[in-house]
Amino acid sequence: MQKRPTVRDILARSEDYLAERGVDSPRLSAQMLVAHALGLERLGLFLDMDRPLADGELALCRELVVRRGRGEPAAYLVGEREFYGLPFRVTPDVLIPRPETELMIDMVREFFPEDGRERFADLGTGSGCLAVTLAVRFPGWSGVAVDASPAALAVARENAARHGVSGRIEFVAGDFSVLCGRRERFGLIVANPPYVSQAEYLELSPEVAAFEPRSALVPDSAAPGGATGRECFPVLARVAGDCLSPGGVFLMEMGCAQAGAAKETFAGFPHVAVRTDLAGLDRVLEVRLLKKP
Repeated sequence: MQKRPTVRDILARSEDYLAERGVDSPRLSAQMLVAHALGLERLGLFLDMDRPLADGELALCRELVVRRGRGEPAAYLVGEREFYGLPFRVTPDVLIPRPETELMIDMVREFFPEDGRERFADLGTGSGCLAVTLAVRFPGWSGVAVDASPAALAVARENAARHGVSGRIEFVAGDFSVLCGRRERFGLIVANPPYVSQAEYLELSPEVAAFEPRSALVPDSAAPGGATGRECFPVLARVAGDCLSPGGVFLMEMGCAQAGAAKETFAGFPHVAVRTDLAGLDRVLEVRLLKKP
């Protein structure tokens, strides 16, 4: 009788398969996918490495690994990605949260006390990772999360419910300027707009370009050469001017080569600066209004 593959066997085979296909971090991907197929945390894999797999478990492992080998992101396959220490549901309707976006949460914690009360807005909320993390970290805060995609908002609502903050976040469908029509001022506005140019998009890895939503990466453009990636900057500058409270803070994620254009667009504000991410790349535009005397 043929010996059934064990957890150890399928992990080794999966890692080799993914490595042959040039997948990033093949060992980590294999562990994530096998753990998901078996309904375990990654640590749980190592507690029973010699357990034989049932037919259904083996089939699911193989399916997930084959899809990963074709370039499908592991986060979509397992339906989850961690952001700032919190698990977030992700689907192909939303961008997968990136570690560099966590810089905005770090900055907010510099500017505001966690025991205060504040109103915030999150523009281009996607999975809701920024809005939900802010609501979790600042229990006295409430806010508005805006996205043009109803499907993305459904994912964000699910994540807000998962972390118990649904009652403090209002989800609004629309473009960024919808905030101006609310006649409300916010102490904090964060934005993660589409900022990838058409030329950059054509150079993205297939894992990103083929699976993540294009509308969340590349701004709409009627220009003959396609989007420059900076189309959202003037709109967001107007939103910041119209919707920030005195002393308020506006933070915008941007491309690492866009600092000059971003600072020029927001030059009319009293405080404009750029923060670098952990890789030393320009990443977040920081705009602050003066407090009333």
